[in-house]
Amino acid sequence: MPNRLNTMVGGMKKFPPFLTSFLLTKTFGRIVPFFGTAGIHIEELTESRVVMTLANKRRVQNHIKTVHAAAMTLLAESATGILMGMNVPDDKYLVVKSLHVDFQKKATGRMKAVATLSQEEVRAAQNSAEGEIMVNVVVSDEAGNEPIACQMLWAWKPKRA
Repeated sequence: MPNRLNTMVGGMKKFPPFLTSFLLTKTFGRIVPFFGTAGIHIEELTESRVVMTLANKRRVQNHIKTVHAAAMTLLAESATGILMGMNVPDDKYLVVKSLHVDFQKKATGRMKAVATLSQEEVRAAQNSAEGEIMVNVVVSDEAGNEPIACQMLWAWKPKRA
């Protein structure tokens, strides 16, 4: 059962991939200003997978010129949230219930987040009146290391009339 977000994304997929990616990034940057301000870029978006990147630019750097901890967390939260948003029906509201981030090592260069849902999780999000899912997300840097390990718990409930 597609929702408005899923339908909008589906409509954009008629364009070439580079243009679809550009349009998705610009659209989400307007919907969620912090997403746009940080410069997150959507590379891929389906019901079960999203890939986003964040360049190591001055606006998201810390004092040692790497991507700031808060910016890496924003990247992970954005990836998991948009993925859940692709699946939760419009008559539900979606909230991050819990996020846990362990900072494991210094990041190098551009960051990439890949969030995924299993087919069972997609069905649960699309068909359950309410629920919660710990969304799998892997955040890696340009060197292929995983500088942070994240756990993002998303919940949805029916909207009140």
